[in-house]
This record gives sequence, structure tokens and C-alpha cells, in this order.
Amino acid sequence: MDVSRIRALRGPNLWSRHTAVEAIVSCADNERAIARLPGFEARLRARFPGIGAVPAGAQRGDISLAHVLETATLALQAQAGCPVTFSRTSATLEAGVYQVVVEYSEEDVGRLALELAEQLVQATLSGEAFDVTAAIARLREIDEDVRLGPSTGAIVSAAVARGIPYRRLTQGSLVQFGWGSRQRRIQAAEVDSTSAVSESIAQDKDLTKKLLHAAGVPVPIGRPASSVEDAWEIACEIGLPVVLKPLDGNQGKGVTVNIVDRAHLELAYAAAAEIGEVLVEKYLPGSDFRMLVVGHQLVAAARRDPPHVIGDGVHTVRELVDAVNADPRRGDGHATSLTKIRFDDIAVARLTMQHLTPTSVPEQGQRVSLRNNANLSTGGSATDVTDDVHPEVAARAVAAAQMIGLHICGVDVVCESVLRPLEEQDGGIVEVNAAPGLRMHLSPSYGKGRPVGEAMIGHLYAPGDDGRIPVIAVTGTNGKTTTARLITHLFATSGLRVGMTNTDGVYVNGRQIDSGDCSGPRSARNVLMHPDVDAAVFETARGGVLREGLGFDRCQVAVVTNIGAGDHLGLNYITTVEDLAVLKRVIVQNVATSGYAVLNAADPIVVTMAATCPGQVIFFAADRQHPVMATHRAQGKRCIYIDQEHLVAAQGARRELIALRDIPITRNGSIGFQVENVMASVAAVWGAGLDWDSIRRGLASFVNDSDNAPGRFNVMDYRGATVIADYGHNPDAMRALVSAVEALPAQRRSVVISGAGDRRDQDIREQTQILGGAFDDVILYQDACQRGREDGEVIGLLREGLGNATRTTRIDEIRGEFLAIDTALDRLEPGDLCLVLVDQVEEALAYLSRRIKGGAAESAEAP
Repeated sequence: MDVSRIRALRGPNLWSRHTAVEAIVSCADNERAIARLPGFEARLRARFPGIGAVPAGAQRGDISLAHVLETATLALQAQAGCPVTFSRTSATLEAGVYQVVVEYSEEDVGRLALELAEQLVQATLSGEAFDVTAAIARLREIDEDVRLGPSTGAIVSAAVARGIPYRRLTQGSLVQFGWGSRQRRIQAAEVDSTSAVSESIAQDKDLTKKLLHAAGVPVPIGRPASSVEDAWEIACEIGLPVVLKPLDGNQGKGVTVNIVDRAHLELAYAAAAEIGEVLVEKYLPGSDFRMLVVGHQLVAAARRDPPHVIGDGVHTVRELVDAVNADPRRGDGHATSLTKIRFDDIAVARLTMQHLTPTSVPEQGQRVSLRNNANLSTGGSATDVTDDVHPEVAARAVAAAQMIGLHICGVDVVCESVLRPLEEQDGGIVEVNAAPGLRMHLSPSYGKGRPVGEAMIGHLYAPGDDGRIPVIAVTGTNGKTTTARLITHLFATSGLRVGMTNTDGVYVNGRQIDSGDCSGPRSARNVLMHPDVDAAVFETARGGVLREGLGFDRCQVAVVTNIGAGDHLGLNYITTVEDLAVLKRVIVQNVATSGYAVLNAADPIVVTMAATCPGQVIFFAADRQHPVMATHRAQGKRCIYIDQEHLVAAQGARRELIALRDIPITRNGSIGFQVENVMASVAAVWGAGLDWDSIRRGLASFVNDSDNAPGRFNVMDYRGATVIADYGHNPDAMRALVSAVEALPAQRRSVVISGAGDRRDQDIREQTQILGGAFDDVILYQDACQRGREDGEVIGLLREGLGNATRTTRIDEIRGEFLAIDTALDRLEPGDLCLVLVDQVEEALAYLSRRIKGGAAESAEAP
């Protein structure tokens, strides 16, 4: 068994909506059915009893090692506690070669699970040992390291429940919610609107006290100490007992409370000084309460109890601590709801104050404290008291957060009870915390959890706001780029700032920010991160979907222009038009329930995608009497068609008419494929909610030149002849171009063409078979990049296609694109037409522009 081409599918993909790891697995003849491997299954189950049952859909006699790899990869993750359920193994047309797809919740874990599953299978084949327990432990450890902690995870879960998209920006807890101009960001429980100044104030505990005191909030007296002697002097001045804490600290690190003598103070000072400057405060008697303020509201409160154990008259203190720490809810960090109790010098000092040592055996029922401070991060526990908080106590907590300027704030209160105002019981606020931990409120040790994640999302987004911008995904064999550019132009005409990706680059608000083929998911994700984007238009190519899946979870509108046979068939196991349709319909399957799929009613394969759309469908076709169109219109659903010299948008009795003469790109409706592109574009922005006045203005102002739509039927004049530059590169594109060119007058017609080496032989031949019936002269040139072909091989296939040309009288072979262009232009006479099928789009268009400007100058100088 050989495992190769491992990919992480990070968005909705060919197989499912789940994130997944995909691998190509090759099995030898005897590995295509494990029944041919005597004793293999028994040995495997002995090593890994939790591997589970036969993969869904597979008969026992058809189970290959690829199926075993799939099942083991999923089971290992599940045993490690990952919430995964989906997997699939699909046989390819190559005998013994399979595509294995397994869901992951964390990419690092999914990749490692596949690697470990392969090791398990190989070990079983060879009879070697394999430690499944250690493998699962390793997966669980990595999962705990990379997954979101409970605080950030709760906020993300609340966002997902509201349909708000999110993306982790780092391996840590920095998360973006929403897209484009609707985005917000959090760092754990801290929001992007909180200023760095407010956070700095919260970290300076002495300054915080001064500000709170100025706001009339009760706080304990005290001040910073410069040395142990100074700390003791302050303690004697304000009166014992006291609290020592770092001036700039968090999570209870270095905090010691209820200090009653010099020895205890010296130990506490050393612990606090390790972190920074030391603050000495008056100890307030009572319990430690954490109030969580979100915006202008107290949303949760918990009493925090110091870490402790209860004696049983049998076990030592250390043994009792070990027993408590064995609770699966307790971990070493913040990934679990509780943290293990620390057994350090501070704990030993606390035991000494109780006349105990780590080896002491407390009596039955004796409560033994291991610390005075009650932070969960030092092993404390929490009891929910939200419903008990007096309104005056809540008001003081909110006032403290607002005084410091924190939108999300953990306010630490010490008092006897939250049932009465602080002033009545000499209670006070001892700290305010930016980015407070949420564990104690989500899953307290006692009492019910509070929906604090929902409260934070509610602070970021108003009810009904999902943080999304309109996203239009465009795919198909031909017309994608022009359609994407026209949709972008229509959005921009309505005043929106648009982010667009296509095979030419990435554009934001009309400015190109990246170049090259940017029709994949990475470019889409970059656009959705850009804060100046109000709407996004993505040309969605097959390659990106195969490599990574979609760059978004769902779109408002999905456009499928057409499906043709010349679109890279034979690559990556996409061998038929039907295979291609299954891949390209991924964008249709991921339309929002409130969105639309825009489908070409004249393309039977595209029409079948309608059944997979979660939203509604807008069909378009020039012929309104087409059966699909007629049925759709009869049902009162949206359609776009051509009626004489008008584009018509119809829904029920409603009609919107736009004269084709007012749409320059169609040349009064004479260019059929541009008419189709316009219909698709209008349907898309209609589905996105654009008003018709903006649509009309946008159509009238869109010019199909080399700036607006480079390489997409750019028409130029050269000394009285018509030159057309286009990036058509498959048989369907050739047919559309021939139809468009035949609608234009010309005395003699010539074409300059090469072929892409990564197409099938028959596709390369078919292009010139089509052109041979429409052009008098054909100039063949060899691309700069042969894409895996031998020198001259592509030109040979193109010439073969011209073998039965019915019109072509002259065929030339030229080495080099620019030389071929020069040859064609030099032959042109006034009234001729030349179609140049460009390869290097930007370079070729720039070269054509220079030649045409030179020709215009020559004409101006002629007598």
C-alpha cells in the first residue's frame, strides 16, 4: 500500500461540507480485498479493537487496505476525542487506486491520524508491534494543544449557531468573525474595539484602584512596595492581614492573600516579585467573586473557592491532591473546565499555617486549603451565583468596567455575600481583568453554566446580523472571468466596494493587489479578510476546489455558465463531463438557504444542478420557450431571457426590460456568448438584491476592452481592419468565438492560435477542426510553456485538426507568440478581421496595444 498526494480540504469540497484530509492510496493486487490477506483482520482488531465496523457502502469482499486506512484514520481521531463522523473511500478508474477522504476537526490532528493509521496497517501486514494507546494519547495531546480553548471555543460556537462565519488567524485564540467590512476580531475574551490603553490600565493594578476610587467604587487600600522591608511597613501601616500580588499580573499568578505574619509575607513577596513589581493591599474578609461584564451588562457571576481537599483519615494531603487532580475535568492548562491543583512552595506554606505537611493525614471531613487565592488557573473551583447578585453590586461591576474602558471585563469582588450592596459589608473590587477566562461561567463546578459566548457575540453583532457580505461564486467552462468582472462592475456602480478574484488576479475596489491565476480558495479567503470589501465576487476554478475546497462556507449566489468537455478532462480523476459537473456543482450545493443558484437552462448538465441547491434557482437562456424556462416561469420563479431586442428579467407577472443596444458588451446582441454572460451577471446581482437602476447604469457603462476584461473578446481597430484578442482555450470557446466572429463583417478572416499542452489530444485537435471552417488563414504558434508536451507536439495536433478544414486555404507555423502576431498584423488589409487567441494574456495585449498605436500613427502620417 502506497499513500501519496495528501491534501487538506479546508472548506466545502467535492466530498462533503466537512474539512477533511484526502489521500491517493495505491493497493497491490492482493491488497484490494483484505480477504486475500489471511489473518489480517484478526491481527488488526487485536491491535486496535476500537477500529469499528466495515466502512459504510462497502461489501466485506470489497474491503481494500484503502478502506482499512480510512476507517482507522477516523477511529483514531474519534478515540482521541475529536468530533468527527465522515469518511469515504472511492475507487478511481486506475485499478487498485483509491481516493480516501476522512474528516478532521483540527488539520494537524487529521494529518497525523492518517500517518498513524498507515503505520498501523503496515505494522499489521508485517507482524510488527504498534502501540495504539500511545498513538491515541499523542493525537489527544496535539488536539488539546491546537484546538480552541474553552473560552474562545464558546464564543466561536455561539457565532456558528447564529450563522456567523469565522476564521482562526493564528494557532492561538485570535479569531475573525464575519467577512470584509462586516468583520470583527477577538483575542480570547477580548474584542477588537477595546483600546490598548484600557488594557494597559487594567494591567496596572495600582492605577486601576485609583481610577475606581475616583469613580466611587469601593476598593481596598494599599500601594506598591519597593522591597520586602517596604512591604512589611505597608502591611503594618494598613493593618494585617494583607494581600500581596504582582502590580502587572493575571490568572492569579503570584497572588497570596490573608497574610498575617512576616514569614508568610516574605514568602509571598518572593512569589510576586518573580513576575514584577509588588502591590500590598488590605485583605478584605469574605468570599472571592468574579463578575463578568459584557458591554453595559453583568452577564454572569461565580463564587471562586480556593483549591482544597477534604480529609478521609486514611490518605495523606499529597495523595488527596493527586486524587482530585485525577478528575478528567482538570487539566494542566486552559483546555479543560478545571485546572489541576498546584503543589508548590505556596501550597506547602499554606499547609504550614494549618499545622500540616504534605505527608499529614487529615481527619475525616477536615477541609485542607492549598492556597488562599481562588483563581481557577491555580486549581480553584467555582459556583455560579448569577441569580443572587444584588443590583447595586452589578452596577458597581459595570461601573468599574466602564471606568477602565473594557468592553469585556472580569471584575473581582471580595465580600461576605453578593446578596447585599458592597458598602454595607465593607466589601470591595480588588481587580478588573481584560480578556477574562470564561471557564467558571461556562461549566462551573457547581450550579448551571451561563451562555456567556452568546453574550459576547451579541455584543459584536446585533440580532439578525450574521456578519456576512454578499458573496457571488462563478464557475463553468467558458465565460467565468467576463461574468465575474461584469458582476463586479454592477456592484461597484451601486456604490459597493468590491473584492474580486479571477484568473488575472485579485482586485479590491478597482485596484489590483495580486496578479496571476487567483481563482482558488486562498485568494478568496484573502478577499474576505480585507476590511474594505462590501461584496465579493469569486471566479471559482476546478483546480482550487480539488486542492483545498472552497474558500468560504457558503455563498449568496452561485453562477454556473456552462459545462464543456474541454475543461481539463483527464486530470485529477475528472475524466468525463459528468465528473466535471459534480465538481463544479459544489458552489451550488453551498448556496445559502436564502440565496440563489444562477443556472444556464440551455445546458442540460447545468440544469441538473438545480436539485442540489439549498436556496432558489434563477434560470437564464436566450430562448424563453425552452422547456426548462417555460416550466420555471409558469411556477412564478425568476428567469432571464431575450425577447427580440431586449433582455428580460421575469418573475411571475413582473418584467424588467433592458434594450440590448444599451449593453455595449453585446454589440446590439450580435455576440451570443456575451449575451449569455450578461444574462448570467444580471441574474447574479438580481439574486444579491441589487436595484434595477444600478443594474441598468452598470450594463451601459461596462466596456469590454483590455482594461475591463483583458483577453475576453477585446475588439480593436488596426489600419481599417478589425483585430479581436481572446483567451479562448477549449472547443466550446472556439464554437462561441466562431459564432461571434461570423456576426461581424469582414473581407478575409484569419486566426492566430496555439494550444495548451495540459489538454487531451482530442481537445487540442477539435479546436482547429472548428476554426478550419470559419477562417481563411490560420497561423499556428508554439506556446512559451508546453506544459509537459514535447517540442512541436501541440502544433502537430493543431495541424491534424485542420486536416479536414473546409475553408482554410493557408496554414503557417510560427515559433513564438509575438512573432505570430506580427505576421498576422502585417498581412491585414482594410476590411479584414483577425482573431488572436492569446496565451500570455497581459504581455500579448500590451504588445498588441503597442502595435495598434503604431499603426494608428502610420495612418495619421500617410498623405
